[in-house]
Amino acid sequence: MREASVRSEDSTVRDITRTLMRELGLTTVFGNPGTTEVPFLTGWPDDFRYVLGLQESAVVAMADGYAQARREPVLVNLHSAGGVGHALGAIFTAHRNRTPMIITAGQQTRSLMFGEPFLGATEAPNFPQPYVKWSYEPARAEDVPAALVRAYQLATTPPYGPVFLSIPADDWDQPGVPVPARPRTPGFAPDPAAISELAEALGKCERPAFVVGPAVDGDQVVDEMVELAEKSKAAVLVAPMSPRCSFPEDHPQFSGFLQPEQRALTAELAEYDLVVVWGAPAFTYHVYRGESEVELPEMFLVHDDPEVLARAREGRGVLGTLGHAVRQVNAQVEDVQRSAPKSYSRPEKPSAGTPMSAAYVFDAIAEALPADAAVVEETPSHRNDLHEHFPIRSTDGGFFTGFSGALGYGICAAVGVGMADMSRRTVALLGDGSSMYGIQSVWTAVQEQAPVTFVIMDNSRYAAVAVLGEAAGGSKLPGVELGGIDFAALASSLGCPSKLVETPEQLSSALAEEFADAKEGPTLLHVKVDPGQRYLY
Repeated sequence: MREASVRSEDSTVRDITRTLMRELGLTTVFGNPGTTEVPFLTGWPDDFRYVLGLQESAVVAMADGYAQARREPVLVNLHSAGGVGHALGAIFTAHRNRTPMIITAGQQTRSLMFGEPFLGATEAPNFPQPYVKWSYEPARAEDVPAALVRAYQLATTPPYGPVFLSIPADDWDQPGVPVPARPRTPGFAPDPAAISELAEALGKCERPAFVVGPAVDGDQVVDEMVELAEKSKAAVLVAPMSPRCSFPEDHPQFSGFLQPEQRALTAELAEYDLVVVWGAPAFTYHVYRGESEVELPEMFLVHDDPEVLARAREGRGVLGTLGHAVRQVNAQVEDVQRSAPKSYSRPEKPSAGTPMSAAYVFDAIAEALPADAAVVEETPSHRNDLHEHFPIRSTDGGFFTGFSGALGYGICAAVGVGMADMSRRTVALLGDGSSMYGIQSVWTAVQEQAPVTFVIMDNSRYAAVAVLGEAAGGSKLPGVELGGIDFAALASSLGCPSKLVETPEQLSSALAEEFADAKEGPTLLHVKVDPGQRYLY
């Protein structure tokens, strides 16, 4: 990226900001406009792209998928006050996903703010905290361009994350102060002594395990991680609830998925004498069943966020971005002569039936899926079936899911992922409950002709709530039964071609059509699945 050369005729805050947006590559804007955004949007440039979402949480989640798939920052424009409130759940997910996102929101005019006007956001910078890296409303109109540059720097400097700017509506027409665009700050390398210590430990141990998190894929070092695992003969496990695929799940050294529960996780890692956690918290838990009575082995934690390293209960921290850390350790580790670990054992191929099991649907899609397809997932009720029957083989930005548990991410993010690379098909694996949190994003997929296949697996329940609730001792839980939603008709009303799929034969036919070479634009498959539910963890 070259540095900005602000033109002499650029004079207003709007002019200068748009020049900066071009220089910073922020000309695709995801938004849902209101009256406080009109001064920012007026006279929209022909070389800019505005992606309209029909609700603010959908806007943020679509932008989240777009930014992650491109590995580039994205700009989101929200409505003031209540509009930002609508988006907060998706902002929380972007925070957990570590997405480089610049969120701007309109604010009422400065002259009205003393009287707390309609659409005015009281203490606007406090609203999205603590789930943004920086939150600011410029004290002067002329400071808006400089605030954008600062926001860009913070969002794109590791550890990545969303930032927030509140901009009063009357600032855009005020005289501005030109500022230069600045290139992104690159990631940082760990301390050489820490790298040497880790490499030495890998050479001396007998049964190493790698726990891989999303930063390995985010920093594009999956191939290097595969090489390091092969040289060190390490078993490779996925960190609990990881939102990306950081190791091909059909590799012989892939050893499975750690559960988000302390006792189960500790018991599984106890068989190793060294554990290295790469780019993930150590560890993310969802349920509590008491403290483990088994000690963890020697452990190293490699991460670019000092807060993640500080809150870990055990292990030695190695602070640095994964792009540097993995390559530097790899350069110091020789091919070790020891036994390779056992591979992950997958169950037998599921049998067909009506209603179809989730396992059968996953297996059928995995078999038909094009090699270059991207997968976005939000099927919390069927996570174990996904792990066992839908191995993710991509080693470069081919799998995305939410890291927050805030539903609605998947159906929206799939639109952004599809828009990020229109040359490949994106498949969204969705629960029926999850999809209703962002169903309006299907309309945007139609408008943008995003190449997305939405697969809604309808078991007519919030089954994850029911199963985990019953496991925790709950009974007669209200609010878990769904049903009666015609997703095919709903998609058609939004302009999206759709099909109801109830049998294996219908599924096979629909998938063959979906993955045909000439397929363009979005489609929704409403797939009826068996409401019977497996135990989750």
